[in-house]
Amino acid sequence: MLSFVILSICLSLVLSQNIGTNTAENHPALTVQQCTSKNNCQSQPGFVVIDSNWRWIHNMGGTTNCYTGNTWDQTLCPDPATCTKNCALDGADYQGTYGVTTSGNSLNLKFVTNGPYSKNIGSRLYLLQDASTYKIFKLKNREFTFTVDISNLPCGLNGALYFVEMAADGGMSKFPTNKCGAKYGTGYCDAQCPHDLKWIDGQANVKDWKPSPNDPNSGTGFYGTCCTEMDIWESNAASSAVTPHVCTVQGQTQCSGTQCGDMPDHRYDGVCDKDGCDFNSWRMGNQTFFGPHMTVDTSKPFTVVTQFVTNDGTDRGTLSKINRIYVQNGVVIQNSDTNFNGLTKTNSITDQFCNDQKTLFGDRNDFEAKGGLKSLGQTWDRGMVLVLSLWDDHDVHMLWLDSDYPTTSDPTKPGIARGPCATSSGVPGEVESQYPNSNVIYSNIKYGPINTTF
Repeated sequence: MLSFVILSICLSLVLSQNIGTNTAENHPALTVQQCTSKNNCQSQPGFVVIDSNWRWIHNMGGTTNCYTGNTWDQTLCPDPATCTKNCALDGADYQGTYGVTTSGNSLNLKFVTNGPYSKNIGSRLYLLQDASTYKIFKLKNREFTFTVDISNLPCGLNGALYFVEMAADGGMSKFPTNKCGAKYGTGYCDAQCPHDLKWIDGQANVKDWKPSPNDPNSGTGFYGTCCTEMDIWESNAASSAVTPHVCTVQGQTQCSGTQCGDMPDHRYDGVCDKDGCDFNSWRMGNQTFFGPHMTVDTSKPFTVVTQFVTNDGTDRGTLSKINRIYVQNGVVIQNSDTNFNGLTKTNSITDQFCNDQKTLFGDRNDFEAKGGLKSLGQTWDRGMVLVLSLWDDHDVHMLWLDSDYPTTSDPTKPGIARGPCATSSGVPGEVESQYPNSNVIYSNIKYGPINTTF
């Protein structure tokens, strides 16, 4: 038995997701604040770490790429086990390669960065509480607040701040072959059950890898990775949305095929609600609320408050409502109201709002089918990780956020118009060449009991 244990340990060491040593991993510092009462907030030191998908992957002890462009090296990576043994994730040059900088409580993400060895597009980062552990937020009966500057984000881009139910250690304890963990940005998942991750569960996702036909840096593997996702903020200067997505699984879960809800035939057969229940002011009938020089003036920074309200006002209660509040130039601005006949006037996300808007828009109500707000509240009880990102959309050009979508539908039909951008906008090649210096700035992150952070 002892020999078997020793052999197992040796195999796990040999067949592990390895750490490279060519670039030191130094996490940029980012301070957040925890509030206990109004005007009583304490600073907490933190750091950000870039997702493993953006990192250089090379052979162990060398500099030969295991992954170049959107393909794996067939010699180093003929199968998952061999690739996992042969290849390593390296440290990151945050500013030089990825255009990521921090200063105190502020994080600046640049869209296109021409680094010394590559051209980088966008980024996805996570908040760490220490060098090797993601900070876990439990926000039921709490609120989350941040200030954002999206004045330099044109149509087709998405500055997204959201939460997902990742493991605090990035999966190291659950998957012995994962030796990189949160320190190197591993363990990502979301409600879209993405297949484009190069590493899932400590293994290279090389099985049946298909390079993207329209993205020179991406592809998809056999496996996806699913978990509940709370999109606090998806936005550019033209439009924004707050969207909960729930899943029937707990925590980060590897999937394949139908379990992932792979499109087009099985979107609603998977474990996660991919559509979510969104509140987008433009889509809800108010086209003068959010945008440059509107009620919420996106040409200037503003503060975003999101409250997760329980039915009895206690931590033990059931999540029943998501409120959105803005603060700009010292003025508190309540979220816009829905403005459609057949949709009860409201400015919050509730299960009733979700049911009504799905009916009015003719959308399938997968949010209710997979548990609705109660399920999200249960996820908050377990805790989620903060994600801060900037990206463009190679699939549908972000039209689902800021234009008319689907483009084949009548834009006068309720729910189709989502923003003022042209249906021809958002083509990645165009936004990358025309707006490379676009950026988003997230700052002054606070969390605490309701009505304490602003």
